Amino acid sequence: MITKKPLCFIKNLSAKRAARLMLLILLMALISMPLVSCKKEKKVEKQTLINVSVAPAVKKLVRPYIETTGTLKADEEVMVSSEVDGIVKNIKVEEGYAVASGTLLAEINDIDYVLDEKRADAAMKQAEASLANAKTEFQRKESLFKEELITKQQFDDISTRVTLAEADLARAKATLDTARERLSRTKIYSPLYGMVKEKRVSAGDYVRTSSPLFHLIKVDPLKLIFTVSEKEIASLKTGQDVDFTVDSFPNRKFRGKVKILYPHVDERTRTLQAEAVVPNTGRLLKPGLFARATIYTGATHKAVVAPLTALIYDNSTISIFIVEENTARSRAVKTGNKYGEDIEIIEGLKEKEQVVIMGQNNLSEGVKVNVAR
Repeated sequence: MITKKPLCFIKNLSAKRAARLMLLILLMALISMPLVSCKKEKKVEKQTLINVSVAPAVKKLVRPYIETTGTLKADEEVMVSSEVDGIVKNIKVEEGYAVASGTLLAEINDIDYVLDEKRADAAMKQAEASLANAKTEFQRKESLFKEELITKQQFDDISTRVTLAEADLARAKATLDTARERLSRTKIYSPLYGMVKEKRVSAGDYVRTSSPLFHLIKVDPLKLIFTVSEKEIASLKTGQDVDFTVDSFPNRKFRGKVKILYPHVDERTRTLQAEAVVPNTGRLLKPGLFARATIYTGATHKAVVAPLTALIYDNSTISIFIVEENTARSRAVKTGNKYGEDIEIIEGLKEKEQVVIMGQNNLSEGVKVNVAR
C-alpha cells in the first residue's frame, strides 16, 4: 500500500503539467492570431492601390471659338435675259469665261430696230419743222391781232396750232428715245464682275423678251453659309473672324468675317443660319465647296486647361480626380470651351494640380493610388 500512493501522486502531477502545457500553447495561439490577421490586412491594403496616370493642369493662352461646317456660295447670281425679240446674231462668251461689268455677252440682229430708229428720227424732224412753221405763223398773226387786222378767233386758232405742234414734237422725241433704247438693247452686257456659269443660247436662236440667256455668278468675294446651334447663338456676332479649310486645299487656311446673322432659328434643326464674306482674289475657291469652319467668338486670354479624357460626367455634374500625396480627391468643375484635346476649366482646378487622365473610373474619394511614371 505504501508503494502505490507515490506512484499515483506522480501520475496526477504529470497530468496537471500536461494540462497546463496545453493551456499555455492554446493561449499563445490565440495571441498570435491578431498579429497574423494584421499582416494579412496590411498585405491586402497594398494590393488595393489603384494604378492611374496623371497630367498637370496648365495655364495657357486660348481664344474662344465655335466649330461648324458650311458651304461656299457665289456672292451674287444673275440670270441675264433678253430685253427685245429677235434672232441671236453672235455670242461673245462661253461657260467659265471671266467677265467684267459692261462686258459684251451677245448681240441680237438689230436691222428692224435700226429702221425703227430712223423712222422715229424722221418723224421728229417733221415735228420740229411743223412747230417752226406754226411759231412763224403765230408771230405774224400776233402782230396783226395787235393792230386789230384779224379776229380773236383767228389768233386763237394759230395759238392752238403752236400748242399741238409742240405736243407732236414731244411725242416724236419720246418715240425716237424709245427706238434708240430698244436698238441699244440688242447688245447684251454683263451687269457684274464675275464668271459665266451657264450659257443657254446659241447664235441663230430666236429669243423673246425675258428669255434667259446667261447665268452669271460673282466669285470674288464668296459667301460662306453655315449654321450654329441655338446654345451658341449668344456668342456669335457680325465682324468676328472665321478660319476655314476645304478638301481641295487641305493644308491651307482661308479667312473671312461674319457678315449676316439670319433673323430666325430653324424650328426643325434648332440652328441659326449665318453668312461670312470670304475674299477670293486668286479665284482658288469655287462655289459649292464644303468647308470646315472655326468662328472666333472672343479675344485671346489665359485659362487653366485639362485634358478632355479627365472629365467624368454624372447627369448634369462634371467632375475630375486630382492626386494629393498619392490619394485621389474628387472635384466638381465648371468647364468652358474646348481647345483641341484640352478643355478650359473655369472653376474647380488650379494650375499645376495633378489631374487623373487614366484610371479615374475606378476611383472614389480618398482612395490610395499608384501614379504610373
